[in-house]
Amino acid sequence: MSSPLYKIAIVDDHQIVIDGLHSLLKGYQQFEIVLESNHPEKILPELRKQAVDILLTDIMMPGMTGVELAKKVKQEFPGIKIVALSMNGEGSLVNQMIEESEISGYLIKNIGQTEFITALLKIAEGGIYFSDEVLQEMLKAGERRKESDESHLTNREIEIIRLIEKEYSNKKIAEELFLSERTVETHRKNIFRKTKTNSVIGLIKYAYEYKLI
Repeated sequence: MSSPLYKIAIVDDHQIVIDGLHSLLKGYQQFEIVLESNHPEKILPELRKQAVDILLTDIMMPGMTGVELAKKVKQEFPGIKIVALSMNGEGSLVNQMIEESEISGYLIKNIGQTEFITALLKIAEGGIYFSDEVLQEMLKAGERRKESDESHLTNREIEIIRLIEKEYSNKKIAEELFLSERTVETHRKNIFRKTKTNSVIGLIKYAYEYKLI
């Protein structure tokens, strides 16, 4: 059975970065770059004509930032998985993009080919991936808060959060913890309410901040 083909769009105002991404993907038949642009404002019309699975976008670009582009893409094309590219963690931007665009990943441009391919495969299959430097920034953001409030989560809820991070379905969580699916669904609702998050990505970000996983 052949591997699935994932179509990729790249937006970066530096052509050398785009050329570098081409090189990193060379030889990996699972991925095909179908769109590329140095101008973020020009990619939206192209996305209306060409189906794309993953959008790789730089953060700081003239004309339209990656943050603005990600928000527009998520609104018009909710099925596209968005991956931010940056020179550093830029914690505040990570938070903004998670909250507004539900990005699937945030990669630092100095990562190697192995990590890049690992990240893309995980994201393509529905997971999320943040470079270690980004995770460290998220941890620091949590530590800066006056007081951790994770204590209002029960041990069972924390167990479920850890399984959600592993991409377990409700059915698989139920089997793992010997619960009914309805009970798991109730726990998930309570978890989202208590953590004041409304997406899996937001929940995982919360869990990293408070060192639950």
